[in-house]
Amino acid sequence: MTKAIMIQGTGSNVGKSMLVAGLCRAAVRRGLSVAPFKPQNMSNNAAVTADGGEIGRAQALQALACKVPLTVHMNPVLLKPETDVGSQVVVQGKRLTTVKARDYAKLKPQLMKSVLESFNTLKSQHDIVIVEGAGSPAEVNLRAGDIANMGFAQASQTPVVLAGDIDRGGVIAQIVGTQAVISDDDKSLVQGFLVNKFRGDPSLFDDGYDLIQATTGWRGFGVLPYFADAWKLPAEDALDIHGSDTEGETHIVCLGLSRIANFDDLDPLAQEPGVKLTMLRAGQPIPGDAKLVIIPGSKSTRGDLAFLRQQGWDIDLQAHVRRGGHILGICGGYQMLGTEIADPEGIEGTAGSTPGLGLLDVTTQMTADKRLTETHAIHAQSGVSFGGYEIHIGRTQGADTARPFAHIDGRAEGAQSANGRISGSYLHGMFSDDAFRAAFLETLGAQSSGASYSQTVEATLDQLADHLEAHLDVSGLLELAR
Repeated sequence: MTKAIMIQGTGSNVGKSMLVAGLCRAAVRRGLSVAPFKPQNMSNNAAVTADGGEIGRAQALQALACKVPLTVHMNPVLLKPETDVGSQVVVQGKRLTTVKARDYAKLKPQLMKSVLESFNTLKSQHDIVIVEGAGSPAEVNLRAGDIANMGFAQASQTPVVLAGDIDRGGVIAQIVGTQAVISDDDKSLVQGFLVNKFRGDPSLFDDGYDLIQATTGWRGFGVLPYFADAWKLPAEDALDIHGSDTEGETHIVCLGLSRIANFDDLDPLAQEPGVKLTMLRAGQPIPGDAKLVIIPGSKSTRGDLAFLRQQGWDIDLQAHVRRGGHILGICGGYQMLGTEIADPEGIEGTAGSTPGLGLLDVTTQMTADKRLTETHAIHAQSGVSFGGYEIHIGRTQGADTARPFAHIDGRAEGAQSANGRISGSYLHGMFSDDAFRAAFLETLGAQSSGASYSQTVEATLDQLADHLEAHLDVSGLLELAR
């Protein structure tokens, strides 16, 4: 019978995704067939699967750690926030509905069937499934109908290990407090704990570690020092995007939109020593030395266009163009570059139309159908072929599409301005292709390091597994699976 273990956290962003990725790679290196699983994820950074759906980017990285193809069953429920109070609900890779947070609780009981169906599908295909929780089981006010943490663990009878984040402080209270508030039935599933993101000498925490064990009665699986190379792996949360440490000669700026989506486009650029990458936060002006400004994808294109204007970035972009700067709009960013975005059916929010930035002569109309596909294209300017993926709604047309950004099977894709300095494309993941990244940087007068991005990610996953093996009882963790 296939085994499973679940890593839950004392809160969000305690490092669950990295822990699962490292455990996945460690298990693969033991000769096991492994799959990652997250019952419910909330992220606008999604990956396109081989079976034509979408899952959270963290599960895509974990699948890479497992060396298996992506499937919608790895993340059966994906919530994609569209407003502060509402999210699109994607079930087994396909959009089901859009609900407000208050109404989602009513929907959760019927989603458990899909969650368990996907979990059992993975169990039938692999030796072990390593599960990632969401948020914290200590949110007992959300326990009724839960599908993300203890609700799933109980339904599937999966043993749980609780991860605390010492980098935030208060890790003793995090772990002991979690035990204090969860029910006795849920406590019975928790088999132990570990402490993550320690900086300095771990032996200094020996007394605290022993106190947690003595107070909870839970087995400790180790104290994991902070993994400094985590930035080399694709980030799921926009707040985790790592700018360049180097002062590269080519300054590339990305606008930090409020509903930014699929921003993993930036990760390969951050690792180029000749590039200085800046993720611009709200209220910050576009720097005058920027060579390229990237307007990224968005889960709410018209809403983020309003946000962009609130920051004064529309004025900054005009000044950037006058200085001879380049602009690349990707997906929603491409739509913003046009003269109008029309959403007559209210697919992304209130029905209506919004004037675009007017930097490309194109218009976009939102449509209910969503394009989800892996793609191979040829860059029009350089002739270099590259791989990527599309994940968008809407159709864009206009005069500037006569100068496409790329060609896909002979079909024109995207648009460019007459001077070639402003481009828009629906293609994500393009910079992960080493040849394309080198060719694109050359158009900016920059030179690529020639390093392989995919090999860097692979090597970092191995280093992550080594890191876990050195500091945690990995064998003990895997032996817990039942």
